[in-house]
Amino acid sequence: MSTPSTWNTPERLALREMVTSFTEKEIAPHLPTWEDAGLLPRDLHQKAAAVGLLGIGFPEEVGGSGGDIIDATIMTEAVLAGGGSSGVLASLCTHGIAIPHIIDAARRPGAGLQALELVDRYVRPTLAGEKIGSLGITEPGGGSDVAGLTTRAVLDGDHYVVNGAKTFITSGVRSDFVTTAVRTGGPGFGGISLLVIDKDSPGFTVSKPLKKMGWHCSDTAELTFDDVRVPAGNIVGEVDGGFAMIVNQFVNERVSLAAQAYATAQRSLDLAVTYARERDTFGKPLITRQVIRHKLVEMHQRTSAARAVTREAAEKAAAGESPLLEAVVAKNVSVAACEWVVSEAVQIFGGMGYMRESEVERHYRDARILGIGGGATEVMTDLAAKLLGY
Repeated sequence: MSTPSTWNTPERLALREMVTSFTEKEIAPHLPTWEDAGLLPRDLHQKAAAVGLLGIGFPEEVGGSGGDIIDATIMTEAVLAGGGSSGVLASLCTHGIAIPHIIDAARRPGAGLQALELVDRYVRPTLAGEKIGSLGITEPGGGSDVAGLTTRAVLDGDHYVVNGAKTFITSGVRSDFVTTAVRTGGPGFGGISLLVIDKDSPGFTVSKPLKKMGWHCSDTAELTFDDVRVPAGNIVGEVDGGFAMIVNQFVNERVSLAAQAYATAQRSLDLAVTYARERDTFGKPLITRQVIRHKLVEMHQRTSAARAVTREAAEKAAAGESPLLEAVVAKNVSVAACEWVVSEAVQIFGGMGYMRESEVERHYRDARILGIGGGATEVMTDLAAKLLGY
């Protein structure tokens, strides 16, 4: 079970304060402009790296700041509490899904020079804010069916020739490289590998930014590979071993999305409480109305429950367990709480909540993707049924 001391050590309190302060200074004031621009500025990565934010949860030996999944979760909570958004986290922290596979391959016993070179070429400069990475798995028409992907990489001498397409790729417009799931073997999950592909490779084209309902500050793209030649040394781990590496990262990704969800809910609740105290209706503050107070209590209850189950999953992962079920449940519970809470927050704000100048309006739009990304809620529910033996 979660204990206050686990999340409130002096070091973690300092981490929370640092990230919140950075967000209030370097992110929140500029977020409306970035939303309109459709992407984050590259120098934000450099600023975040300079204070150690990009390296949170990554080993120091590869250029990270140290810490574990609990520290990464605290960072997520602090960014939202400081006035950031899940869209900012998705774009600024895309390296959280782009480089872990490279790191894991390099830290395995007997890892060769090739694995270490990939760390030097991609991981270190990314954690330093010098490069931006993305992860290419989803394909047009493929959705959550990772085992059915069709982008193929054929070995030709000392290079792989890649043909295919990826879609809905976060940071796909700005990224310098894409850790890409490709088919190097036969059908099914056993024939999938991970291959790092540089953006400037001939035959690699990127669409203009895809227009989305939310996450406006996070650029998203469709990628096309037309006879793209990639050095064979850019294979991550073992050939045809990519699916297991992808699955191994699912817990971290789902806990991260769950944290984004309940942290968004908490921020929306906080904003709603402040507004309800300040807004007068018929001569009295809005918060004096019983129906509003009851809404706020329900918002608090759902947010607190989501936080509790997510933190429990994070603690188990930090302890070296593989909480597949707990991560799935945490994501579904947190997404459901978030969707309900942000909707109620907009309702409490009334007409102002429908305005673009209102922060809760952005959270309302951004929340919708959380039940789709990282595994749709329906897919997660079916997976939970299997894990429970139903």
